[in-house]
Amino acid sequence: MDKIIVNNLTKDYGHGRGIYDVSFSVKEGEVFGFLGPNGAGKSTTMRHLMGFSKPQKGKAGIDRLDCWKQHGQLMKQVGYLPGEVALPDGLNSKGFVHMMQRLRNAKNQQVIKELLDLFQLKMTGDVKKLSIGEKRKLAIVAAFMNDPDVLLLDEPTSGLDPVMQEIFIGFIKEQKKKGKTVLLSSHIFNEVEALCDRIAIIKEGKIITVVDAEEVRHYKRKTFEVTFQSNSEYDRFKKEPFEFREEHPDEHMLAMIVEDEQTNQFVQAAARYEIAKMVEHQQTLEEYFMHFYKSDRTFGGI
Repeated sequence: MDKIIVNNLTKDYGHGRGIYDVSFSVKEGEVFGFLGPNGAGKSTTMRHLMGFSKPQKGKAGIDRLDCWKQHGQLMKQVGYLPGEVALPDGLNSKGFVHMMQRLRNAKNQQVIKELLDLFQLKMTGDVKKLSIGEKRKLAIVAAFMNDPDVLLLDEPTSGLDPVMQEIFIGFIKEQKKKGKTVLLSSHIFNEVEALCDRIAIIKEGKIITVVDAEEVRHYKRKTFEVTFQSNSEYDRFKKEPFEFREEHPDEHMLAMIVEDEQTNQFVQAAARYEIAKMVEHQQTLEEYFMHFYKSDRTFGGI
């Protein structure tokens, strides 16, 4: 069952800014990654899902609710973590948490206490004077305090230190085990790779592909770092028809990308050379993304 449905969503702000015919769906219990650089359209899509912006074309729905027409009802049911956290004046952390409890009708004090303890949140001080990381942690508590079934997380670990980022990733894994549905917008590869079942790559306001995360993790594209015995062998191999990623003539080392169907060709070619060392690396999500983003190629039969 699809919990989130986005169909031909369009909002054109002019000058190439906006989102254009964005379509995807997120199944119940799925963590769906929304991957792209800043300005690609991730936050604009999130704002439409929260009903903060009216689409020029298309529609967005969560739990069979129209995100624009039934915005008020949606706000009570969905946990939302915005990309930029703006907190009200005149409140300390404790006051903000209490205010959000009333707004979100969050009555389970144990859940809130567990969140405060997990994210080591200090409950003192004017919210406007808090660090970016502390503001982010407050926003996380607000998003999760009423234990929602659907979560929209826009750049959720932005501003968190590395230790807290790992705590957050572990926390989302636990939410996933509980069957929560999560849309995770990010440009941080390790959290997308660690958490997501499927990943949509967005570029210049358009979805250019949706990939299965397991397919990317086991993607048959490798990097080989080959160090040759001599400079002459190094120079000779450079004429081979491979995609060279790095060249280090002083070390007689070439790094090349080899597609799965090129493996036999690469092995046969390498056997003709005097090689001192060869190191193989499986491609990461980041490498997959960057290669895809630069070339707009479609991998894995998608």
